[in-house]
Amino acid sequence: MIILETERLFLRQYKEEDMSSLYSIFSDSETMKYYPSPFSFEQTQNWIKRNQERYQEDGYGLWGICLKENNELIGDCGLVKQKVDGRTEVEIGYHIDKMYWSKGFASEAAKGCKEYGFYQLGLNKLISIINPRNIPSIRVAEKIGFTKEKESFIFNKSHYIYSGSKDT
Repeated sequence: MIILETERLFLRQYKEEDMSSLYSIFSDSETMKYYPSPFSFEQTQNWIKRNQERYQEDGYGLWGICLKENNELIGDCGLVKQKVDGRTEVEIGYHIDKMYWSKGFASEAAKGCKEYGFYQLGLNKLISIINPRNIPSIRVAEKIGFTKEKESFIFNKSHYIYSGSKDT
């Protein structure tokens, strides 16, 4: 099921057959540099399952990013509820296969998710939770119009919280 389309991409719900493509992305140490560790096969299976549950519970989650030109799955991007400083926020999160870094795909997908969150779901604010050393993710947040709101202790360490509102 396609959720949204951009110029070069479409985002769709995860399918079971995404497992091998996602595992190759999530098991890569460079791609997962800002996570505690790369994902195991089982962690990747749980990631897919958890997002499929989010589709049912929240009406959204992380979706597979596919190239329009060949339907290849190159990562994920979407909306996820997170607890930040005691409040429930909706985060735009993303992971891109490192073979596709620096081609604007993360920004394109994140911008599509931002518009989806604001105009399809009626949200007024979205955030991104970013490791302070993750300069490429900071650039993506800035490219889609987010600004640094604060620094918070989440996921057992300090992260920047970038945010944007419907009005900005």
